[in-house]
Amino acid sequence: MTNGKNIIEVVTEHKPGVLFKVSNLLRRRNFNIETLTVGVIDRKTARIIITLNDDGEVREQVIKQLNNLVEVINIRELNPQNTVKRELALIKIKVEDRISRSDVIHCIEVFRGQVVDVSRKSLIAQITGTPDKINAFIELVKPYGVKEIARTGITALERDKKEGGTS
Repeated sequence: MTNGKNIIEVVTEHKPGVLFKVSNLLRRRNFNIETLTVGVIDRKTARIIITLNDDGEVREQVIKQLNNLVEVINIRELNPQNTVKRELALIKIKVEDRISRSDVIHCIEVFRGQVVDVSRKSLIAQITGTPDKINAFIELVKPYGVKEIARTGITALERDKKEGGTS
């Protein structure tokens, strides 16, 4: 995987306690999770996307251990060159005056984000995209004063092999 990031997709039964079993197994084995997102596929199944920042040996151990869980239906590592990755971030930014407010709003527009909340001294930007895009936005607005950040973590889907698609 590029940049030491390993993205593992785990399709599980959708029932109470499965996320706990997955995360607890990783904790017990002392595997460090960088991001973890969960979404329901349908009434019976859920998709867990786990991002690890480790070498191949750790990745193989994670896959091996997760395969031992009864609730796991399918597990695979996503190919980074053939995967669409996205993250959502909410960033609360100080805007002390009209000029800084205008500048920050312009930055949000350039990054194709949205202003989702405004107060007298701050605003909240919503940015979606790759983790690199979100990191670049955060660096750009740091001089204005970042008050708080909430990030979802990476969610991903592998493209169909026959179709190229766009990212």
